[in-house]
Amino acid sequence: MKNVDQRFRIAHREAWIGVGLVVFNFLWWFGFAYGLGSVEPEEYHYILGMPAWFFYSCALGSVVMMVLVSAVVKLFFKEVPLDDEEGSS
Repeated sequence: MKNVDQRFRIAHREAWIGVGLVVFNFLWWFGFAYGLGSVEPEEYHYILGMPAWFFYSCALGSVVMMVLVSAVVKLFFKEVPLDDEEGSS
């Protein structure tokens, strides 16, 4: 079997981490937007002048994702050289 360049393995793993982050973001957004937003507007609770479903799904969700993505990149992503390993071009 042909040896696979280690950079492709790292990129593949990091791509799956990215997919996981996207799925988490969608579930967070969907859960709060449709979970809390599925009641009549007269029954909404408000946070900082915004409906709670919007605050949690969009405003807080954006902050959570920024912190989560920053932490994941810092902890799990690796610096890899982009130049050819063999040194020939």
